[in-house]
Amino acid sequence: MIGLLRRFPLPVIVLAQLFGTSLWFSINGVWLSLSAELGLAESDLGRLTLSVQAGFIAGTLALAVTGLADRFGASRIFLVSSLLGALANAGFVAVAGVFPLDSLLRFATGLCLAGIYPLGMKLVIAWTPKYAGAALAWLVGMLTLGTALPHLMRGATSGMPWEWPLFASSCLALLGGLLVFLLGDGPHLPKASGRLPLRQGLSALRLPRFRAVAGGYFGHMWELYAFWTLVPLLIGRELHRLGQGEALIPWLSFAVIGMGATGCIGGGRISRTLGSEWVARRALMVSGALCLLYPWMNGLPPALLMALLLVWGVAVVADSPQFSALAAATAPKETVGSSLAVMNAVGFGLTLPAIWLTSGLWNAWGVWVALLLLPGPVFGLWSLSRGKPQA
Repeated sequence: MIGLLRRFPLPVIVLAQLFGTSLWFSINGVWLSLSAELGLAESDLGRLTLSVQAGFIAGTLALAVTGLADRFGASRIFLVSSLLGALANAGFVAVAGVFPLDSLLRFATGLCLAGIYPLGMKLVIAWTPKYAGAALAWLVGMLTLGTALPHLMRGATSGMPWEWPLFASSCLALLGGLLVFLLGDGPHLPKASGRLPLRQGLSALRLPRFRAVAGGYFGHMWELYAFWTLVPLLIGRELHRLGQGEALIPWLSFAVIGMGATGCIGGGRISRTLGSEWVARRALMVSGALCLLYPWMNGLPPALLMALLLVWGVAVVADSPQFSALAAATAPKETVGSSLAVMNAVGFGLTLPAIWLTSGLWNAWGVWVALLLLPGPVFGLWSLSRGKPQA
């Protein structure tokens, strides 16, 4: 069994990542049934979603500052995080609608996801270092599909008892943790020594090239989650112009966000010949151009604007795995896990004000809030231009 898993490490890690990150938006996926039964409002969904984000940020910062991601084997951290995350996710069933316990359990779920997503990236580097950009593309592609899946579920499972999908995602997370544990840590990174200083997880920030790549990632993250938040609103506007109801919003939102997986995987294939930075720059250019131009095109036919949203959905996340690959190649090998964790922590921290600004100003600005996303790609391109690739 173990020998079979180690013959195909990338599919195992990608599948385990998909199973583990199913915890992330599990509440969003059953929201129609959950809110109808407990009388919760959309503001409660925002509170619970931000609780997960905050937990993830706190967890990645803890991994980075303490160096835990490099003190212990990645497969063991992944297993423990999957187990605890599954328990926190399942425990939400008992406290749903009971503030602040429900928020605390979603925060705990986010903490555990910090031991799944960044450690999954480290495992990819450890098993398939030669084509890290292409390999990480599959990993982020699965995360993108996991983000899109709740929209599909909101359209297709409004009558389903909300408890069962939560239990199912917990079982999937457990299975993912076991798969990674059986696979092991990989042969291409130093073994965990347990002797890292407390602050060594931040050591990569002293490298100019790493700071340039991290800056590109930060700009990308400012745009990414805010765009994903705006997708249902932008689609709803075009459906209203067509005289359609809201029933198609979740289906089309799934299509726009889910298309990002093709951008990740396609960008990964291109990176094998043209390089990760080439892909990251072009993706930032395309998404940045759409941030700037989309509001000015608001009078075009709705079908055309929704087609542009599909293009945007591809470009907005195609650079994400490439930034991770560039960061992993630049960071010291003995602190790859911690370096990726701190980059994730700051990047996800930037999603909070971006989401707050764009969603808060939607009613007043409409499609013009897309201009607030533009500083992300602009900053990302500027940061990349300041760091020269290593020889």
